[in-house]
Amino acid sequence: MRLIDYLDKGAMLGEGSPCLSMGAVHWSYGDVQRFSHRVARGLQRSGIAPGDKVAVLSSNHLQAFACVFGISRAAAVWCPVNPRNEAAENRFVLDAFDCVALIFHSAYAPMVAQMLGQGVGQGVEKTHAGLQKLRVLVCIDQPCDFAPSLDQWLEAVDDTPLAVTPADELVMIAGTGGTTGSPKGVMLSAQNLETMTALTLMGYPFDGRPCYLALAPLTHAAGVLCLPVMALGGRVVILPKPDLTDFLASIAQHRVTHTFLPPTLIYMLLEHPLLAQTPRDSLQCFWYGAAPISAARLEEALTKIGPVMAQLFGQTEAPMMISMMAPRDHFHADGSVARQRLTSAGRPGPLVQVATMDPEGRLLARGDTGEIVVRSSLVMMGYYKDPPATQEAGRFGWHHTGDIGRIDDEGFLHIVDRAKDMIITGGFNVYSVEVEQALMQHPDIQDSAVIGLPDDKWGEKVVAVVQLRAGRQLQPDEIVAFVKSRIGSVKAPKWVDVWPDLPRSKVGKVLKKDIRTELLKRAAGDLQ
Repeated sequence: MRLIDYLDKGAMLGEGSPCLSMGAVHWSYGDVQRFSHRVARGLQRSGIAPGDKVAVLSSNHLQAFACVFGISRAAAVWCPVNPRNEAAENRFVLDAFDCVALIFHSAYAPMVAQMLGQGVGQGVEKTHAGLQKLRVLVCIDQPCDFAPSLDQWLEAVDDTPLAVTPADELVMIAGTGGTTGSPKGVMLSAQNLETMTALTLMGYPFDGRPCYLALAPLTHAAGVLCLPVMALGGRVVILPKPDLTDFLASIAQHRVTHTFLPPTLIYMLLEHPLLAQTPRDSLQCFWYGAAPISAARLEEALTKIGPVMAQLFGQTEAPMMISMMAPRDHFHADGSVARQRLTSAGRPGPLVQVATMDPEGRLLARGDTGEIVVRSSLVMMGYYKDPPATQEAGRFGWHHTGDIGRIDDEGFLHIVDRAKDMIITGGFNVYSVEVEQALMQHPDIQDSAVIGLPDDKWGEKVVAVVQLRAGRQLQPDEIVAFVKSRIGSVKAPKWVDVWPDLPRSKVGKVLKKDIRTELLKRAAGDLQ
């Protein structure tokens, strides 16, 4: 199924049913269908052919997301552009992915002008100076000096159905995070997203027509999670900014059944004064993922939010559903919390083979720790115009995730670290995630990050940076003693630093690279 097929499937279940909502704006499935036909015709009229790359740059916005279905209707390839990136990174993405059209929100017009190498107001005829491949520029909500508004661009374009034959199976190119270098373009096929959708519908509760609340960026996990919802004729409620007060109000107002948040926002939600008084009985599935979650905070969420928490583990290259933990998997048959599972990423999905592998390509026995590798139709087609990276990721016939883990006797996958984050101290392997889980058991710690730094005695020493909950105070030696009492002195940090907040990527992941740089700089200063 192409992206447009999920919309059309939902329309078959009720053309007049609510499809997309944002604030006071509500579009039915029929509304979105007609809009998608107009966008597809607008693209065709502008010379966009099947297989051409069309980028969308916007924060969460109803029309921006609806444009995705017009892109698919035209058999073009959707390239989501992260609005939180700097202009230089997004310029690289547009150029490297061969984007010929850009649909953007006016809030990012200055960024677009910068990417084009122009000052705002210098005219559309000069815009090719910065991005030679771009032929079409459209501003979603209002005209700007170098692009018409969406309404202007679609003027006199009707919604007569447009039938286009796809050029190939590629439907989406998503950029990797870029935290270890320039972003790579992950080529996702219709089959990749169909497998992801099938796994979602197989693995998690869906009772009746779902209502999905999208607060996290639609350019990432929150966007593709809309597909299974639309396949069931469900409603997607879009929040334009990450406001947890609006999030809670929307759950009550729209009787939300499904939603997704990364762990950092869940931690904040658990402290929100309105959580306890917000009706949550409509919730069936509250997904969490994109980064490791504290087992202690997850158990707190099972009480404060409800027995609806649901983990997903994937990556851009194998979207969302490498392994899955449904709400019921968080509990034993007698209803008690299955604490030993809370540090896991769930079980491998039924359409996914997952194993651990040593550096020589040998598959390891259950319980042994190695790199997590995957085989599935979930796995990407490859990296765009990067055969060496594609070959490296697929060596020995398996997709390599870059994560270190093990599979326990129940079949649950435990991710113990990123391969590059493992610490070797005094000849012992220490996995940063294990130390972070111990830290997060302390009631005064909001979040943490553990890294290894060079040490003359130990080779590497375990270093922790922690963020405390509001109004709490802790001394570093208290934190070290707390960790020692749980996982022993070898794994306990030799140095603890308390920071008011941790540096994070555009999608909320803690940037250990930035923490390491800052601590190395500080250590060098101490030696002078």
